[in-house]
Amino acid sequence: MVPITALWLPVLLSAVLVFIVSSMVHMMLKYHANDYRKLPDEDGVMDALRKFNIPGGQYHMPHPSSSKEMKSPEFQEKMKRGPAAMMTIWPGGPVKMGGFLAQWFMYCVVVGIFAAYVAGRALPEGAHYLAVFRFAGVTAFASYVIAGWQEAIWYQRSWTMTLKNTFDGLLYALITAGTFGWLWPR
Repeated sequence: MVPITALWLPVLLSAVLVFIVSSMVHMMLKYHANDYRKLPDEDGVMDALRKFNIPGGQYHMPHPSSSKEMKSPEFQEKMKRGPAAMMTIWPGGPVKMGGFLAQWFMYCVVVGIFAAYVAGRALPEGAHYLAVFRFAGVTAFASYVIAGWQEAIWYQRSWTMTLKNTFDGLLYALITAGTFGWLWPR
């Protein structure tokens, strides 16, 4: 076993490298540019919603108050008439990317900590590069990717977007795995 404190360098360096590569993926490669579509008459939809002054948060419509109401003819009619939606409302004003980027970096650190924990419990000092790569890589892949599949299953996120995110997560997992294999204590 390798204590997690002995793995601080691969944890931090993998987080930095994933952060840099993810920035490059989103700013240079642009294959995520069409992940979301523009609403028809976007200005009209925004004007219609603005008058309700909806606080930022997650919303679902129509929203039943109970499973019993879901079965009611009135609710079924609302669903049939549509539209049905799940949406995230952001507060108005400029997007403050600094907070999002800080949270993303911390998430990358947490993924590295989990990779360090799993690999550190499974492998000794001096373990072969490929063994470290496997344990750190599968842990990082599961962390970066698998929970996102629920979004496609339950919340109608497109499978195309989900597959692109899966590719990104695989890339991030490979970076994490390679960093751990390279810097594993000898």
